[in-house]
Amino acid sequence: MSNNLVIARAGSLTKAGSTVPYLTQDEISLICQKAQEGRNGKRNSLLILTLFQTGLRVSEALSLIPGNVTNYNGIPVVYVRKGKGGKDRKVSLPESLFHRLKSFAFDKKLEAKDRIFDINRKMAWLIVKTATRKAGIGKDAWPHILRHSDAIYRLKATGNPRALQHHLGHSTLFMTMRYLSTLQEEESLKIESGVKFDE
Repeated sequence: MSNNLVIARAGSLTKAGSTVPYLTQDEISLICQKAQEGRNGKRNSLLILTLFQTGLRVSEALSLIPGNVTNYNGIPVVYVRKGKGGKDRKVSLPESLFHRLKSFAFDKKLEAKDRIFDINRKMAWLIVKTATRKAGIGKDAWPHILRHSDAIYRLKATGNPRALQHHLGHSTLFMTMRYLSTLQEEESLKIESGVKFDE
């Protein structure tokens, strides 16, 4: 085995054992409420909700077009074209978000190949950070933390790292295991905090 491969695997194992920051669903709901304020509030709130409920990378979310919001065997999905590593994948999304994206595209009279969120990465960062500050949440926030939050929420709900790996578009399970490590650390702290000692 080459030294480069050993180093790469060691790096992957380190990441797999690390934890990630995330926001709770209640915190994100409050951020979405604050994002609705202002001239582009509907778009801004929808962007934050899309990042959270799909776990898309910000570049993938900003590349979304109405033609890629569709159904696959009756399941609402987003087709991610040329994601990280140039790979295509299907991402499940809640039915309510499916209808909101379709409705937004219809209201804006977007064509099938028009971008739903016609902004750049810098603006996306600003939208998330501004709404989080207005929400009074004492956490740093940026678009990728919404991807982390989606992963944690889905793993709690399903307990299936393999399904999450496909959902997020990770090439290996190592990256996905960070979310399991985060939940395991939280659970361990909760259990150990319940141990009582004599004074």
